[in-house]
Amino acid sequence: MDTPLKLYSLVAIAADNDPNWLDAKSHGEVLVAARTAGDARIVASERELDFMDIDAAPAEDKTTKMASVFRNEKLYTVIEVNNGKEYHERGVASGIIRVDTIISTQV
Repeated sequence: MDTPLKLYSLVAIAADNDPNWLDAKSHGEVLVAARTAGDARIVASERELDFMDIDAAPAEDKTTKMASVFRNEKLYTVIEVNNGKEYHERGVASGIIRVDTIISTQV
């Protein structure tokens, strides 16, 4: 199945002082190649650092992927971008997804 993917822009829509951020920070605008708008949120969230990636609580098979700012519709919106290009590889096309959102317990 080699169906071309669509390009989506994930854009922060909440103000910096919005309580939904819960001390998280915006990654700015991120462009991703994905199957759907929902898949675009998943693609972006997979690039964020997870508790299971480093030695940080909660650990022991607990993931934080569902808590990604990209999955929160009050923080980020998803806009389909029609730039005339075809994408065949699912992933982040441009933008920076920070990895300093979780601090390791090993200092």
